[in-house]
Amino acid sequence: MARTIKKYPNRRLYDTQTSSYVTLSELKKLVMASEPLLVVDAKTGEDLTRSILLQIILEEESAGVPMFSEAVLSNIIRFYGHAMQVHMGSYLENHVQSFMDWQSKLGQSSPTLSPEVWTQFMAWQTPLLHNMFSGLADPSQTVMAQMQEQVQKQIQKNADQFLGAMGLKT
Repeated sequence: MARTIKKYPNRRLYDTQTSSYVTLSELKKLVMASEPLLVVDAKTGEDLTRSILLQIILEEESAGVPMFSEAVLSNIIRFYGHAMQVHMGSYLENHVQSFMDWQSKLGQSSPTLSPEVWTQFMAWQTPLLHNMFSGLADPSQTVMAQMQEQVQKQIQKNADQFLGAMGLKT
């Protein structure tokens, strides 16, 4: 069950589980601990979870070393309103989940490594990871072909249904 956070008009966030006000930083800690959250507008009950998560990302991007380059952000923006927008979201979600699974397995297999050793290991892995996940910013021909194929299948299915409804195709 998700932990409910109420957002009040004064922009304060109230954790109903602990009966206390919380900050975005504290919500970030809950997310980092894999605690499911639901942020709702205290007046209307509208779900504001995505908006709050985006605020946390914005704070993280502004403070320190950003995760997203300007090129990646620009490419993501370009997909809004594009026919491939639906596919881009699931594509990113699948790749980030794959990365999280890989990271988790790596951590389980070597839990005794010190932070310094992990830092050295990740520095060595950076070129490998860059190549492995470069498709996020510049999708490979294979991925684009798969996405195009899915769109073409959906268009064909819709056309067949339309023609069938019109009595032009059986």
